[in-house]
Amino acid sequence: MINRFKLANLRIAVIGLGYVGLPLAVEFGKKCSVLGFDVNNDRINSLKLGHDETLEVSKLEIKKSKNLDFTSNEDLLSDCNVFIVTVPTPIDKYKRPNLDPLIKASSMIGKALSRGNVVIYESTVYPGATEEDCVPVLEKISCLKFNKDFFVGYSPERINPGDKKHKLKDIKKVTSGSNKASATFIDKLYNAIITAGTYKAESIKVAEAAKVIENTQRDLNISLINELAIIFNAMNIDTESVLKAAGTKWNFLPFRPGLVGGHCIGVDPYYLTHKAQELGYHPEIILAGRRLNDGMSQFISGEFIKALANKNIKINNAKLLVLGLAFKENCPDIRNTKVVDVVTELESFNCNVDIYDPWVNSKEANASYDINIIKSLKRGSYDGVLIAVAHKEFSDMGIKKIRSLCKPTNVIYDLKYIFNAADIDLRL
Repeated sequence: MINRFKLANLRIAVIGLGYVGLPLAVEFGKKCSVLGFDVNNDRINSLKLGHDETLEVSKLEIKKSKNLDFTSNEDLLSDCNVFIVTVPTPIDKYKRPNLDPLIKASSMIGKALSRGNVVIYESTVYPGATEEDCVPVLEKISCLKFNKDFFVGYSPERINPGDKKHKLKDIKKVTSGSNKASATFIDKLYNAIITAGTYKAESIKVAEAAKVIENTQRDLNISLINELAIIFNAMNIDTESVLKAAGTKWNFLPFRPGLVGGHCIGVDPYYLTHKAQELGYHPEIILAGRRLNDGMSQFISGEFIKALANKNIKINNAKLLVLGLAFKENCPDIRNTKVVDVVTELESFNCNVDIYDPWVNSKEANASYDINIIKSLKRGSYDGVLIAVAHKEFSDMGIKKIRSLCKPTNVIYDLKYIFNAADIDLRL
């Protein structure tokens, strides 16, 4: 199969139908036979009806993917000859990589694996994880020999949740394989759906490393701007004004301060540092950036409390509103959202905090964080409002309407620079 690439001969299984897996399954389903697999029965039933709760794929797009079937029955995987793994790779409470979802997926695939099959991993991992952690599981369960009976590749996901401009097919795809033939096969496979083209990396480890440093670099850049914001705040200088001035130079990078959440940026650096520490090297810059970004929730809540106190607003039992729970604007994704940490900090001051987010599923918020999202907003109710996410709905509300939600004496804290500095009380 890998020596004679032909889409008509393929039956692709996409394991995990979240923000990454579903768009992939839909695009491949327009070209060849695809089985979309997920352990969540509710998710499968919704997709069969054409509904994607992540809002990454429309009902029309799912309908156009005529060769795509959805299932939670792992017995059907044995009919497939290419397996693409897009399961989560989280960290535990000690910031250590948790490969359990990846190992479970590998074990499941191992039961369905046949000679000549190809397994491709997309989940973000540290360099070496595919060949050192996943391949042994595939070999043990399948009783087949790696690079003789089956082949493996790594093609890191680059999905940007909520981004309607840079979608799957518009982003160049890095590919790799466990030998020359599989690398060529995998590159051709992705070229069939990626309009932007592919980049064939020299090895699986190179592809793994390339992915993990994408988000590590972004994390460090944001941590620098966050630290600058803290410094400028102490100097009573508006951070956005400084960034606008500095941005007039062509090579100044346009990063902004804020909360660093989501499944990737706040997680992936720990995969790289974990591997480095295993090898006897203790990363300094990467972990320093992580500590600073993780500490922004405490800084933001502290500044909010001080601003309330400066207006003689009683902190104990203060009524506060947080606008936004998702980790980024115009997106329902609440994975690893740091807004939760801000809410926890504010509640530690005995404040009563309401959260409003028109994008987020209230049942998911409750199940994930034990948070109840309010469904409507009442005028004259709050001592302060924290604009935590730049949803379009919030900018469309306008500052006057947001002020109308507050009591006569109030504080508006705009984390996302939605409004002009003169119209709000506090900015990051």
